[in-house]
Amino acid sequence: MKNTFIKNYGATLLLLLGLVAGGVLGAVLGDGARVLKVPGMLFLNLVFVLVVPLVFFSVANSMVVMRRSGVIGRVLGTALGVFLFMSLVAGTFAFGLMRVWNPFARVTGDGSEMAGGVMGEGVDVGEALVSAFTVNDFPLLLSREHLLPLIIFAALFGLAVAMLGQKAATIEKLISEGEAVVIKMVELVMKLAPIGIGCYFADVIGTLGGQIVGDYLEIFLVVSAATAVCYFVFNSLYALFCGIPPGKFWKEMIAPSVTAIGTCSSAACIPVNMASARNLGVRDNIADGVIPLGTNLHKDGSVVTSVAKVLFALYFFGTAPETFGAAAVVILLAVLESIVVGAIPVGGMTGELLICAVLGLDPSFAAALLIIGTICDIPATLLNATGNLVAPLLVQRFSRKKL
Repeated sequence: MKNTFIKNYGATLLLLLGLVAGGVLGAVLGDGARVLKVPGMLFLNLVFVLVVPLVFFSVANSMVVMRRSGVIGRVLGTALGVFLFMSLVAGTFAFGLMRVWNPFARVTGDGSEMAGGVMGEGVDVGEALVSAFTVNDFPLLLSREHLLPLIIFAALFGLAVAMLGQKAATIEKLISEGEAVVIKMVELVMKLAPIGIGCYFADVIGTLGGQIVGDYLEIFLVVSAATAVCYFVFNSLYALFCGIPPGKFWKEMIAPSVTAIGTCSSAACIPVNMASARNLGVRDNIADGVIPLGTNLHKDGSVVTSVAKVLFALYFFGTAPETFGAAAVVILLAVLESIVVGAIPVGGMTGELLICAVLGLDPSFAAALLIIGTICDIPATLLNATGNLVAPLLVQRFSRKKL
């Protein structure tokens, strides 16, 4: 039991220990903690250089696997629609709650850099879309500042490889093995995360003061509250819509919920989700396809946490989202960030870097966003995993005529 606990939570506990140690050092040293920014940035730069190959190989391989899956091919469109709908519901509710219970109002930076250029008045929407989703030269793809165009290119590349079949068998193998190699590299680098992030956090506390620790705690509480509503209320409504009695539904939710909390891994919940889905009457062809795909692409808990990350960044640099358009950008960016993280095992701050790229922030700010993801990991994983038990119920409900 002890070894299992350490295996499941060891990395998270070490990172939290690094944050605590960094917070204490920052509070004690004050401005003197700036010296710790150097080892912090050394770690961040190690992560940054792996982001581009990680995104390319992981997204391309995900598209290859998805295209090869004959099981889910008949209901793929329905599944993706359900994933998007559930993510938008979770993101919209989280944004609304965080506007009422606002833990970000006191979060302010030094004003030297502005976030949210896409939020400003007089922005050309067409030009903003072109610059966000495309680049005009191939070498520009090889930059973490252009993650969205890189994701699109990688998806098209993976899809083309899958469609060519045996003609591209060698390339398909290269993509799969390349992903494995880069993920292992990220795993090795992330072993330094407790020290690197701890040093970065010490510099943050030394510069901004200890109040930010309380801000992070309140962010955790509001994220947990939003997660609880999505978990209990929205999941129950989805089940009722699918004709599942509440008692039967929540009986089958126990195993995925316990597994999610016990392992802190959505992937570990795939077998129990499949068993519970079948007990709820989901057909084998839907359960076998939707649940693994959803584990990669559909993460409602990550959406809720990502809304908090985006709002933290905007308030930190003095750009509160006050308009409907700004709110839509926050929610859509949160959904996109959750998809990127879901498609990339051991993400290594990829989602956080995506937020920084879209908002025009210095990439080093991703470390501050990673702290939010770390402290909210357990509630996010709970909602991620159980949402992928609900998704196949909805897919079956909407795709009856296709089967």
